[in-house]
Amino acid sequence: MAPNLSPDTKLDWLRLIRSENVGPRTFRTLINHYGGASRALSALPDLARRGGAARPVRVATREEAERELAAAERLGVAFIAVGEAEYPTQLQRIDDAPPLIAVRGKTAVLNAAIVAIVGSRNASAAGVKVTERLARDLGNAGLVVVSGLARGIDAAAHRASLETGSIAVLAGGHDCVYPPEHAPLLDALVAAGGAAVSEMPLGWEPRGRDFPRRNRLISGIALGVVVVEAARKSGSLITARLALEQNREVFAVPGSPLDPRSEGTNALIKQGAVLVTQAEDVLEVLRPIAGHAPMRTAEEAADDAPALPAPPAEPTAPPAPVSSRCSDRRGRG
Repeated sequence: MAPNLSPDTKLDWLRLIRSENVGPRTFRTLINHYGGASRALSALPDLARRGGAARPVRVATREEAERELAAAERLGVAFIAVGEAEYPTQLQRIDDAPPLIAVRGKTAVLNAAIVAIVGSRNASAAGVKVTERLARDLGNAGLVVVSGLARGIDAAAHRASLETGSIAVLAGGHDCVYPPEHAPLLDALVAAGGAAVSEMPLGWEPRGRDFPRRNRLISGIALGVVVVEAARKSGSLITARLALEQNREVFAVPGSPLDPRSEGTNALIKQGAVLVTQAEDVLEVLRPIAGHAPMRTAEEAADDAPALPAPPAEPTAPPAPVSSRCSDRRGRG
């Protein structure tokens, strides 16, 4: 594992990833070609001109990056760079891993054995109950639960795993929690020893297209993804597809063929997802993959939080101004 970046280098990394038309893959290409972020930043305007840009490319300034770092520090948010010891080792293995993630909470949970639980925002009472049981049993077996803080299944997964470790991946900046009513849940999650993760700038209000971007991090940080309820065009199915592309395991809880919220999960099972009715169905598959001291069964409580190994690197979003207010909530997560 490489040593931590120096403060100046981390500042340059933040400037580069916040510059116009620079996403994770482009970032990695620029770093590899120019040998560092400072040289890449200097080369960006000329690269844009040679590429036929009609106007000068917007390069994030040092002052903007310094403001974001200072605002993050006030919120208790730390930036972790790909390659640093605290960066999630599973996430480093995806080809569009964010160069920097902003983390609030305990970074140790990011390198635990992690399972994602996602599903419908408009969850049924049965779906919520199944989610709570799965999250609780998987947590007691030594797994940390990651989800997207959305209404319905996500929120149920977070609440049931507060005591055993939970990670929330945000679609917006840390100061723009969506949905806003889940801000207390996020605070409780962090206070209980979990973590909130975002790759977006402070002040960034999540929009519809930001949720698939977030979903690749949910699946990327985990060993596998459990889908509890999902309609035919659910965002949870996007997470499942991304998980397959990232060589993660996909699990699905079956549901009534009469309930449209189960059409997606039943289809996943037909396509080869592991059918799940209890935590042990997940544990049987993930124990060999985790590669640490054996996880406990669902009946045996445990305190393990293991680790795995590592390389770095698109959906590209334009940079957002650092802001402390997020009044216009346009997301749908």
